[in-house]
Amino acid sequence: MRRLLGVAVAAVLAAAAVGSVASAQEKTIRVGIIFDFTGPFAAGGSEAAAVGTRIAIDMINERGGVEGYRIEPVWADAQSKAEVAIAEAERLLTQEKVAFLMGVYSSAHCVPMAQKVDSMKKFLWATVCVSSAVLKGKNLQYVFRPQVHSDQYGWASCTFLNDVAKEKLGVVPADLRVAIIHEDGPYGAGIAAGNEQTCKSYGMQVVLKEGYAATAPDLSSLVTKLRRARPDVILHTGYNPDITLFLRQAKEQGLRFKALIGHGAGYAQIDRLYATFGADVDYVFNVDPVASQLLDPKSLAPGLGDLIAELMRRYQAEKGPGDVPPHASMGFNHTWILLTDVLPRAITKYGGFDPEALRQAALETDIPDGGTIQGYGVRFAPPGHEMAGQNLRSWPVVMQFVSGKARVVWPSAIRTADPVLPLPPGHAYAVQ
Repeated sequence: MRRLLGVAVAAVLAAAAVGSVASAQEKTIRVGIIFDFTGPFAAGGSEAAAVGTRIAIDMINERGGVEGYRIEPVWADAQSKAEVAIAEAERLLTQEKVAFLMGVYSSAHCVPMAQKVDSMKKFLWATVCVSSAVLKGKNLQYVFRPQVHSDQYGWASCTFLNDVAKEKLGVVPADLRVAIIHEDGPYGAGIAAGNEQTCKSYGMQVVLKEGYAATAPDLSSLVTKLRRARPDVILHTGYNPDITLFLRQAKEQGLRFKALIGHGAGYAQIDRLYATFGADVDYVFNVDPVASQLLDPKSLAPGLGDLIAELMRRYQAEKGPGDVPPHASMGFNHTWILLTDVLPRAITKYGGFDPEALRQAALETDIPDGGTIQGYGVRFAPPGHEMAGQNLRSWPVVMQFVSGKARVVWPSAIRTADPVLPLPPGHAYAVQ
């Protein structure tokens, strides 16, 4: 690699060397993998996704690779900067001569990168970024995303509220006051748009909708507006640094609410929030693709329970005990789908792993619900579809954190606990 990628990258590469197959195979497929190992996005879930990705590659290589090919990852650090992500994508494709690209944590990187890579007629497998704007209305040919998309996040949180408003909060949805706040990049703006559309469709009162820069040094004016708006529920989309700033200033200024629902990214890194706020973040909700260890293995295809257990074992052996974040499941799951379903078909049916072979193979993917470690199936929207390249079978869940542990509370068919709302008396943010 041409630059020092920082301690985090060094750790990933060192672990990769330890986990690599002992005896070199003759054939290899070089794969460019882009994540943020430095900058604010690293702690927001990008590094966890990279570890999950690397574990999947290690396990595939230990099993003999893909149709006799060993997967050789070529890692790149986007440094939490869109311009660096684009430059690294071009470098990997033109100089490192990788067969295709995968990864990408930030939607702010993913939106322009997807268009750039597609215009070069190269293949991008987007594993983490969620903004619907990556694919919506673009009719991209060589970009595929097995991950959920932001419209689904906005739909999930509002539908959850619609389902529980009367039972838990004692009000009909039409009397529920909702505030929507978000970082103003493609990720936050996309989810906020979905929030607004869905909540209004249920008749809820959207009393405030406001974006802010994820790098903003002060959010006190936003907190003041929230206090004036008096929402029952706050729907928040952000990264770890801005979430931390918001929660700190909200407590200082006496902001109170009945429920706080986050949407992935910083809210998925609950261990970091607990390290800063302790019990103050108990009962916070998070909408995200489910961390695979929270699912009942009996609801999944045979063998996936063992696969989840191995992911957990390897991740905790490297990162220490504790909950494994959802981003690790995302990185592993979506890499596993590519390496066990799409890539083998491209090689055996379409003669290799060039972009056209990969595209044809991806369009034939047909994994039913329960066929992946995150529960959902995989079927990609075809060319001409509004969301061409998007997995149409993906879905998020609503989780709630209690004492640092995540519990699935929605949808009811797979929930592992009953949701707690409003915030209980004595909670730092509870309405008195």
